[in-house]
Amino acid sequence: MAAKYECKVCNYIYNPEDGDPVGDINPGTPFEDLPDYWVCPICGASKDQFERVG
Repeated sequence: MAAKYECKVCNYIYNPEDGDPVGDINPGTPFEDLPDYWVCPICGASKDQFERVG
């Protein structure tokens, strides 16, 4: 199971099993494989504003 990551700005949880339909990220995409331009679909925070939570 891939790790989940939480946005430190708005507490959105990126779950690799779900992907990010808003950002056109397919289910099964690990956080580490997200493109550098990807941002939080809720608040627009960049990837460096996320921390691993599980």
